[in-house]
Amino acid sequence: MRVLLCAGLLTFLGAASALADDLIKVKTDKSVTEAMDALEAAVGNAGATVFARVDHAAGAQKVGMELGDAQLLIFGNPKLGTPAMQADPLAGLYLPLKVLAYSDADGQVWLVYEDPAEMLDDVEISGDAPVLGKMQGALKKLTGAAAN
Repeated sequence: MRVLLCAGLLTFLGAASALADDLIKVKTDKSVTEAMDALEAAVGNAGATVFARVDHAAGAQKVGMELGDAQLLIFGNPKLGTPAMQADPLAGLYLPLKVLAYSDADGQVWLVYEDPAEMLDDVEISGDAPVLGKMQGALKKLTGAAAN
């Protein structure tokens, strides 16, 4: 019984670690709102469309709960997303792209996104598909611009 519990725990911890490896974190000295404003501007300047900006902390406050500062930007560009969905329409479950800005327990603000290659690894898109590299490059460039 103990062996099964230990094996289960190791499997769970391995899955949690793998998930953490899928996330790209970009440190910034800006506040969450400043970082999100900068990201939203960078997305617009790149010709992409912002679909939504979600303020998780404000939502929690509306129901009488507390949550650290956290905002999510949902955005996309048909030039990037369409080829992925042409390769596999199920890619639409993972698109558009998303970046979370949040303040951790120490007050450090981070911009975080999931690596597109990992995000789309459950659909029929080749791991070396050019669209994945383009998405990775766009996210790196946009979050870098927003963080500085």
